[in-house]
Amino acid sequence: MAREMNSMTGKWSLTILDNAVQINPPVPLARGETYPFVDMQGLHPGTRDVGQSEHRIFSGGGSRFMSGDTLMARITPCLENGKIARFKGSMPLEKAHGSTEFIVIRGKEGVTDNDFAYYLTRSDIVRERAISQMTGSSGRQRVPIDALRRLEVPIPSLAEQRAIAEILGSLDDKIELNRRMNETLEAMARAIFKSWFVDFDPVRAKMEGRWRKGQSLPGLPSDLYDLFPDHFVDSELGEIPAGWKVGRVSDIGIIICGKTPSTRQPEYYGDDVPFITIPDMHGKTLSIVTQKRLSHAGAASQHNKMLPPGSICVSCIATPGLVVITSEVAQTNQQINSVIPINMNHKFFWYWILRELGDDIRASGSGGSVLSNLSTSRFAELRILAPTSEVRSSYHSHVATLFDHILATDRGTITLAAIRDALLPKLISGQIHTESKVDEIRG
Repeated sequence: MAREMNSMTGKWSLTILDNAVQINPPVPLARGETYPFVDMQGLHPGTRDVGQSEHRIFSGGGSRFMSGDTLMARITPCLENGKIARFKGSMPLEKAHGSTEFIVIRGKEGVTDNDFAYYLTRSDIVRERAISQMTGSSGRQRVPIDALRRLEVPIPSLAEQRAIAEILGSLDDKIELNRRMNETLEAMARAIFKSWFVDFDPVRAKMEGRWRKGQSLPGLPSDLYDLFPDHFVDSELGEIPAGWKVGRVSDIGIIICGKTPSTRQPEYYGDDVPFITIPDMHGKTLSIVTQKRLSHAGAASQHNKMLPPGSICVSCIATPGLVVITSEVAQTNQQINSVIPINMNHKFFWYWILRELGDDIRASGSGGSVLSNLSTSRFAELRILAPTSEVRSSYHSHVATLFDHILATDRGTITLAAIRDALLPKLISGQIHTESKVDEIRG
């Protein structure tokens, strides 16, 4: 039974979560039919929406949901890491299925707004209390559904719920806009890389007489003309432009395999030095935010693992082939090999070269299977295409502004996320008025 409580915004009711929202609502799916599928890796902490990971035949197991439903990880450490997101299908009411480790939350008609249900689930009122109810063996603990159903939550009027969802949603909309903007900037940098170093458009244009000295073509300004050759030569990577070489990753710079400082020394962890792990690399170009940070003492305990800004980190264990560039002094764990470029004015070129190596890294395991452990020595020996230093510098200078914008946008996103995360508990608990905040966010 619901009980009333007073808040800054009027009377709210206290009720159990099972009365406030639908938990694992029924979604009819036909066995043997193909539907969008979402796996656990598709959810990224702090990101509101998740799309399909792939299309997969429904065999009868796992979670079922529809567009707009909230997916909440029920297993450790995914829930502690904040893996909670709304499924965003390609169309309204699209049906889908996913990991068995999802709990599905949906608003209840006449009781809760669906968007409010998402933010309620993300709040500590639900998430932290759900974590405290976990049961099971160490490392495989899960939230019992019955315990989740019994959690007591504050519920305002529907009008207040919609106002709360609008405030927090406006911030998430801006964060999503930033994400799409950075996707566009990254795509522009990648398109130039592909044209110059995969399709070899400048060389082919010279060979075919379409690009002449003193002439500019789309994507090929006249000042680049003398940097590119006019024919190819054979190499172990196939045909490559004359004068370019086949090198190794070790030619890029110093390679450092990360390490985790002793967790038995709590003083090694704090707020000083970013500590990059694989979850921090998903969907990122630059490393800006990490789930863990080291203290100065922790970083000093393995000072030979320190990475300067501009280092290129490549995941080589568990989830191989992810690549990010450090934006400040950082360290990584042992699942990541990092390259400190000899020439930092080539780092954006080397970033894409290492991104292109992702497929090679994933195929380097025993028998061609997905790689589970790429040693530092094997990583160092991977073959790469090495154009002349002048060409590498030219590419770097052409895309540097794009990467600068990506960094600035990412930092703006951090600010927006901090505002959202500070407002969330106050709005969900009724500690602050929504009317003034709606005007402030709109402004």
